[in-house]
Amino acid sequence: MDTESAALPNAVPTGTTQLADRRWQAVARRNPQADGEFVYAVRTTGVYCRPSCPSRAARRENVEFFESNERAAAAGYRPCKRCRPDAPSQQQRRNALVLQACQSIEQSASALSLAQLAQQAGMSPHHFHRIFKAATGITPKAFHKAVLARRAAASLQTAQSVTAAIYDAGFSSAGRFYAEAPAMLGMAPGSYRKGGTGEYIRHAVEPCALGWILVAATRKGVCAIEFGDDAQALTERLRTRFPQAQFEPADTEFKRWITRVIAYVEQPQGVLDLPLDVQGTVFQRRVWQALQAIPAGETASYAEIAGRIGQPGAARAVGRACAGNLVALAIPCHRAVRADGTLAGYRWGSARKADLLRREGKK
Repeated sequence: MDTESAALPNAVPTGTTQLADRRWQAVARRNPQADGEFVYAVRTTGVYCRPSCPSRAARRENVEFFESNERAAAAGYRPCKRCRPDAPSQQQRRNALVLQACQSIEQSASALSLAQLAQQAGMSPHHFHRIFKAATGITPKAFHKAVLARRAAASLQTAQSVTAAIYDAGFSSAGRFYAEAPAMLGMAPGSYRKGGTGEYIRHAVEPCALGWILVAATRKGVCAIEFGDDAQALTERLRTRFPQAQFEPADTEFKRWITRVIAYVEQPQGVLDLPLDVQGTVFQRRVWQALQAIPAGETASYAEIAGRIGQPGAARAVGRACAGNLVALAIPCHRAVRADGTLAGYRWGSARKADLLRREGKK
């Protein structure tokens, strides 16, 4: 840390040279995905800006970073009049409109047309479609389909029949629902309605370096790898997910899978290559495949992953896809981080995420 930065207690504390380097790269690329994570200030102008500010680039030695507008202002800097870091960004305004559209879709009993959603947002249909897909990673039509899937899953538990559940959820035809049900529910509608009746599951809970680990598999492949602090709670969560499934004793093949998983926790090198039985949307599957392509010891930001699957701007949707992953390690969502390299959340706790990355040799 240089003397000038050390004299400013509000500056981003370094020891974090890597963090400062990542932030400088975001500024150099004018990366809008970094807006809201930090601001940068230019000593020669006395102004602080968003990372995406289109103004002429400052010299690196004149730049320092702050966690918030308030800290930059406290250090004596004033907001840039061009990028207006003290006001909602264009991306934030667009995200608010997309959130409003998502809420409208969820609350509507019938499908809303693209024209209706665009009119509500004050945009042309083409522009709104592009903004929505960039923010969520899916189209408005696909989002509506996901809403119907959630409604159907809930309705199947309470409706008098599968047919009643289909129409209660808002599907226009039974044929359309049955064609899409396996991908949405992970099993046939009748089996889902009966709590996994007809499914055969082997499972085991074993101690490992990160607490307890549950491994479960159907006859198609591994359907769950989860960490926890309580062995019984892990088992109960699995049985809640499949209350009517048949739980089988572990066979020789499954025991080999457990051994491989526990060994991978101890020394997470290479790829944990196991047959998987996981269900997800097309977007989720693309994210999970991108995660599996990240080598052990490396990380990628949510924005980078979004770019790799051809969905730049869908960083938040990538984060949600990571959160929906039920097979830790085999789909290594712990290797997804924020744009500045910080860890963000993890389904099984940030401490475990940090430990996994440390074991992989990530600095």
